[in-house]
Amino acid sequence: MSQDRPQGPLVENWQPPVAPPRDLLLEGHHVRLVPLKAEAHAALLFNAYADQDWLWDYMPVGPFHSASQYHRWVRSVEDGPVRFMAIEDRQKGVVGVASYLNIVPEMGSVEVGNIAFAPALQGTVAATEAMVLMMNWAFEAGYRRYEWKCNALNIPSRRAAQRLGFSYEGVFRQHMVVKGRNRDTAWFAITDSDWPALKEAYAVWLNPANFDAAGQQRERLSDLTRLVRVSSDPEL
Repeated sequence: MSQDRPQGPLVENWQPPVAPPRDLLLEGHHVRLVPLKAEAHAALLFNAYADQDWLWDYMPVGPFHSASQYHRWVRSVEDGPVRFMAIEDRQKGVVGVASYLNIVPEMGSVEVGNIAFAPALQGTVAATEAMVLMMNWAFEAGYRRYEWKCNALNIPSRRAAQRLGFSYEGVFRQHMVVKGRNRDTAWFAITDSDWPALKEAYAVWLNPANFDAAGQQRERLSDLTRLVRVSSDPEL
């Protein structure tokens, strides 16, 4: 190899991981995630999302104005290439959806997206645990890269990615046309080299000892993940 033409390091003993199985079940202390099914989950989710049209502002679908409309959409995606998961809070029931998408096992890359948390789930320990469970499955399965992408105007999503320890990788300008509007896309990712430190940070944050009697956190997750992030979002 010519010294003036550097190449990346060899990935030793690389074996592509499996795609997320269609019967995947993820169990946590506060939540469980199961494959999204219209018959089991659509009506419950429609009720959880009721009168919250703003939830769909940055989503490629929605808002949904009838239970039957939402049921049809869930049925249309439940057996597709994107692995949608229903999020069941152990106290509140079915209150959200997230998915694995852009699944490329041969490159060891997968994205988390289509995140739609009902108000009952937003800002809770259960919401964070759901994200950690999905991430944990991906890295334990052998993925090298775990992506988060969002509309660059979606500041809450950008903040959530950074809080969880995703490193900011830039903005793809005019990346998409969504619902007739331009979308610049902010990119974030976690790599397998980041994972051991982040896994430890999540364990510390999710430990019941990290919360006082009123349920308030003693240490913030963003503080625990800050040192792991390779880069931070300059707009936050």
